[in-house]
Amino acid sequence: MTNTDSAPLKRSHSTPLRLGIAGLGTVGIGVIRLLRAHTALITQRTGRSLEIVAVSARNRQRDRGEDLSAFRWHEDPLSLASDPDVDVVVELIGGANNPARKLVTTALENGKAVVTANKALIALHGAHLAQLSAEHNAPLYYEAAVAGVVPAVKVVREALAGDQLTQLGGIMNGTCNFILSEMEETGRAFGDVLKEAQEKGFAEADPSTDVDGWDTAHKLAILTGIAFQPIDFESLDVRGIRGVTSPDIAYTKELGYRIKLLGVAHRTKDGGVDASVQPCLVPLNSGLAQVGGAFNALTTVGAFSGAVTLSGQGAGEGPTATAVMADLIDLGRGHHLPLWGQQPPEKAALCVPSDTVEGAYYLRLSLADNVTEESINALLDEHKIPLKHASLRKEANGSLHFVCVTHPVLAGTLHSTLYALGRHESLSTAPLALKIEAMP
Repeated sequence: MTNTDSAPLKRSHSTPLRLGIAGLGTVGIGVIRLLRAHTALITQRTGRSLEIVAVSARNRQRDRGEDLSAFRWHEDPLSLASDPDVDVVVELIGGANNPARKLVTTALENGKAVVTANKALIALHGAHLAQLSAEHNAPLYYEAAVAGVVPAVKVVREALAGDQLTQLGGIMNGTCNFILSEMEETGRAFGDVLKEAQEKGFAEADPSTDVDGWDTAHKLAILTGIAFQPIDFESLDVRGIRGVTSPDIAYTKELGYRIKLLGVAHRTKDGGVDASVQPCLVPLNSGLAQVGGAFNALTTVGAFSGAVTLSGQGAGEGPTATAVMADLIDLGRGHHLPLWGQQPPEKAALCVPSDTVEGAYYLRLSLADNVTEESINALLDEHKIPLKHASLRKEANGSLHFVCVTHPVLAGTLHSTLYALGRHESLSTAPLALKIEAMP
């Protein structure tokens, strides 16, 4: 809906929409550069000018490659939220907690619109922020929080608002996609490629948020909240890519699949939500399998819209700044949408327990010396794991792997089997199971 009474829109469209930017890292400086490069174009498309009037960052003396002397400087980012000359607070500090959380809540309480790229903040505190946004008639936009330049939020919240989605998911972390793509192309080990990703700036010094799946989980929680219903983040099943090896990538490709870290959510038959983040096998001919490098992609499936796939750069100065600017242009035009695109329920929903979900899996069991294929088949049969395909693979270093694809099986049954196998003398290392995700 469009609301012309919201706080940043009370002033005439002939006057500038005044921006205060908190956080002058890669994205913050990118927003400044983008606005300066396309001032006339943005004014024409918005119907009014966008003007940066104030900024805030931890180090005022740092050379950021842009002249910031024209902007009022706030040493404390919270004072930006109370600046009477700021219509829109652009929060680019990051992190689910303070100062970012306090900045956004204070801005909304003061009736100011907020644009943020903070995925963790929306995923973990979206319910409270949605309430503040509604109470104070202050819009909160967050397109840049999910998939960079890919308009994931806008597509799910607006373009597909007339359809009931049954499924959504995709590649939402460029770091993991880069690592898996490089492992496939070069045959190198996870650790080697991770080190390269850190050297290229794709991964942080502490890469756990990316490679352990939490970055993807934040983004999936946001999209699930829009498409289905807000979910309790703690109920989301999250697994990363550390256990994936180069032999796994080679084996699965021979079987007609490619490994991707996916965030996926399904609407269940009884109206619940099955959501998870984990490395999955996708068919080589699927849209998601074609997305390589540090790119992101989102696929949605709806009863009337069918399958829709979007892909683009998921991070970086230009792509993320472009997503921030799209929200600012929407605000300048007078658009005001509820945070989730609808009035949220009073309480977030729990995801369906992952152990109750059925699916087919790829299994790789690293065998100890002198273990036969027959003994492993018997062990899996004992645990009622139905096999569709199985074979023994011997690596150049002499290691022996039992590789198989299962028929659909309950995740709980599989996990209890893997636990038992992990303690069995037949295996030399912990087993690996990857779900087969048949997305379009």
